Amino acid sequence: MVQPIPDRPLPPFPAQPDGVAWPTDAWPEADATELDGDSARLADLLEEMVAADVHPRFGRTFAVAVVAGGRLVGERYGRRVVQDLRSLEPDPPYEQVTADDALLSWSMAKSITHLAVGAAVADGRVDVHDPVPEPQWSDPADPRHAITWDDLLTMRSGLAWTEEYYELAGDSLPDVVTMLFGEPAADMAAFAAGFPLVHPPGSPEAFNYSSGTTNIVAANLQRVLGLDAAGMDRFLHDRIFDPIGMRSAREDFDAAGTFIGSSYVFATLRDWCRFGLLAIRGGTWDGAALVPPGWMDHGRAPRSWEDELLYGAQWWTWDRDEVPFGAHGFEGQRVICFPQRDVVVVRLGQSGPDDAVALDAHLEALAACFPPR
Repeated sequence: MVQPIPDRPLPPFPAQPDGVAWPTDAWPEADATELDGDSARLADLLEEMVAADVHPRFGRTFAVAVVAGGRLVGERYGRRVVQDLRSLEPDPPYEQVTADDALLSWSMAKSITHLAVGAAVADGRVDVHDPVPEPQWSDPADPRHAITWDDLLTMRSGLAWTEEYYELAGDSLPDVVTMLFGEPAADMAAFAAGFPLVHPPGSPEAFNYSSGTTNIVAANLQRVLGLDAAGMDRFLHDRIFDPIGMRSAREDFDAAGTFIGSSYVFATLRDWCRFGLLAIRGGTWDGAALVPPGWMDHGRAPRSWEDELLYGAQWWTWDRDEVPFGAHGFEGQRVICFPQRDVVVVRLGQSGPDDAVALDAHLEALAACFPPR
């Protein structure tokens, strides 16, 4: 039986406070006490995350920041293993992470992909209720022919897929590992689109979190817009990154020229904060709407359960009365928005598979340093 979705209203997106500048080259900063926050507790919680190279409950934190009321109120930087984050050396060398280091998104890139589709929707180039023009599904007799953009965005395509990084079954690798690191990495979308249908598209039973489906979205978005890798890079920068000053952002493409929208965007901590501020402002920035009205609600509205979390459309929603939402990535990458408090918490690092609950609780405690608005 499919677990019912909690019936909670989505809290409104808070507006940028009067007199608070939008971040340009520099962020407006404030002490937590200026926002009725608990400055001492905030500092203690931030410091705890980077005080040791490996926290006993949620692993390594490379960088963490809190934005409240549109202003940066705290940030810390930790250390990481030099070059190879998964070094097998017994005592690998570490390096200090700095504000200039671009850090990997992993699956937080999916939420950027959602914004990119939103920009195409605003241009009238995509209707999410239309079938996706995937060449492998072009035959109307193919049951996959009916899969819509929305089915893919909400992870309800119905396609078979195994999204697993840690537990390997015998000699076979999980589909996501094969796609990202195996021979199919040359054309990730084509690999993912070749999987069979196992549930009716769009049905609750069809939900299956899949990095493959996001890469199908990215490939078909480029196909509809007529963009090669260079064109897609320009589109992402013109429509999302540049308007919010996310100048460090860099995305990766596979050998087929497709944006790896499931997994590979790099940006500095403060630029990830810009991304979070855009999200909590409902997709608007300094008076300009980067996505259509309601598009961020399309992303954060819960539709399916994944363990203890709720999934919308390339965004996660937490099962809390406040209804926080955000972008999640492998190994504990987080950009979490708390609309009722007007707080964004960003964390980049390396956590293990059992660390998510403790990590999210700590991030929630950071947000709780500020009262509801």
